Formats: sequence, structure tokens, C-alpha cells
Amino acid sequence: MTTEALPDADAARAALHDVRREVAKAVVGQDAAVTGLVVALLCRRHVLLEGVPGVAKTLLVRALAATLTLDAKRVQFTPDLMPGDVTGSLVYDARTAEFSFREGPVFTNLLLADEINRTPPKTQASLLEAMEERQVSVDGQPRPLPDPFVVIATQNPVEYEGTYPLPEAQLDRFQLKLTMPLPDRADEITILSRHAAGFDPSDLAAAGVTAVAGPADIEAGRRAVNEVTLAPEVLGYVVDVCRATRSAPSVTLGVSPRGETALLAAARAWAWLSGRGYVTPDDVQALARPTLRHRLRLRPEAELDGVTQDAVIDGVLATVPVPR
Repeated sequence: MTTEALPDADAARAALHDVRREVAKAVVGQDAAVTGLVVALLCRRHVLLEGVPGVAKTLLVRALAATLTLDAKRVQFTPDLMPGDVTGSLVYDARTAEFSFREGPVFTNLLLADEINRTPPKTQASLLEAMEERQVSVDGQPRPLPDPFVVIATQNPVEYEGTYPLPEAQLDRFQLKLTMPLPDRADEITILSRHAAGFDPSDLAAAGVTAVAGPADIEAGRRAVNEVTLAPEVLGYVVDVCRATRSAPSVTLGVSPRGETALLAAARAWAWLSGRGYVTPDDVQALARPTLRHRLRLRPEAELDGVTQDAVIDGVLATVPVPR
């Protein structure tokens, strides 16, 4: 963490709002996803981005990295990618006749794990320790990762050819699962107009995307988020919502206590970004879908009937009493 003086909370909030404005210079119509990424940065947690090919998942993460003075690296997950290609490995040095550790791309602040579900489970699992404990163990020696450290993984929908579904243990490490839908007609016209005017996705600087926030703003924001107050009624509401998912008729696996803490943290960050020092039930409802959807396992017969995780969450929110 940087030793420079931290900005005040209002300045940090303004800088993080500027991040959303800068990303919009490159990515059209994905404001909800950008907001979710900012929430994850404030919570020091990870994000799974899902969408069909061609909806700017990778461009979104690259644009986010360009707005932050953070080290960012990208790994393209492929069927032949090995765990050591992500974490690093011991390399023999013939001059010293000793093994030395060569860091992998995971040693960064912002790791883009592109198309994470196109690599086999063994390589997917190489990120588990890094995501949970913020360290990498090689040859029995733990090596801490930089702070901040956030994994933003993209994936295509699991029914697409050549994909490997992520195991529940890994899905649970992602605070948010953000879906990137196809843009509406007006946004598609804007996208084509930008390309017709010469927009080059590989040259974000030419598009005017600049760095407007850094580690100090994120740390100041985190500290401010930790000061956001939580009424006992709101804590109870979070618990009731998550417990209700476990008894939903379409679900075989509901939200665990880890999911409850993820929802609480996301709601606090959203409340602070919205300019409030306290969490409301509306904040919990606003973050329920992205925080909980990937933590629910549906019954096979429910999936055949077209039931979705979002529909289950909507049903739970409609039935759990809201504190007033």
C-alpha cells in the first residue's frame, strides 16, 4: 500500500465516479457492470463477468485498468494453460545451480483472467489460494500478492462449446457475477458511430481514456466504506434474504454465510458511493442479484422449466419482509 497521504472520503468518491465516466468513453451502455467493478475494488474482492462473445467484456476491463494507476496484467485462459503459467514457477539457474522463483502474471493489482471457463479445472483452481488468501504458495513457501489485488474474470455462458463450468468453491470466491447483455439499438448505433469515426479498441489513449484514480483513492474509499453504519434490522434483512434462498423450491444449494458477508460488503460500498453513511434495504436489494446469482444451484427440473437464478432472487425479495 502506498505511504502517500490519503485523500478525504469525498475526494475519493469523486475520483471513483470519474472512473465510470472515463470507462464510458470506450464502452457503451454497460454502466451497471462498471459500477459493479468499482464496488468490488472498494471491497477488495473479485468479479466474474459473463456475456456472449463480442459484448466488450475484455475491453471493459482494459478500460477500467486505464483509468486507474494500478499495475494490470491479462491472461488468456486456454485448454493448454498450466497452473504455473498463472502463479509462476521455480526455474533452474545453471549459473548458480539453484532454483529461483519466477513470478507469474498473478503478481499484479488487477488481473484480467480472460475466458476463465475455457481452461480445465486444474488451472482454474490455481487461482483459489490467490483469490482467498492473497498469496501464492510454491514449493511450500507462501509469497504475498500486491495490495490491492483483484481478479476480474470473463467467461462465456456455460452452454457454449469448449467451456468448463467453474466449481462452486471457486464461484463462491467471486463477490459479484455481472452479466453483460447485448446492447439495445440506440447503444449499438453509438458503437458503430464511434467505430466509423475511427475508434480503435486497442488504443484507449486515443479515445481519451485517462487515469483518474489510484491506490490512495481506493484505500480512502475502503476506509470510508468501513465506517458506513448498519442497523440491526438491515443485518437481519440480509440474513433473512440469504436464508430464504436455501428453502426456495427451485434450489438445491442456497447462499452460504460467505455469500451473506459478500452481500453486506457490496451494499455498504454501494451506499457510500451513493453518498450515504448508512445502508438501507434498497441497497441490499440493488446488489442482491449480482452478489447471489452465482451462489445458487438450481434443480435440473427447474432449469428445464426455464427458471433462472435471477428469478429465484426476485421471488425471495418479493416474499421476505422488508424492515421499515
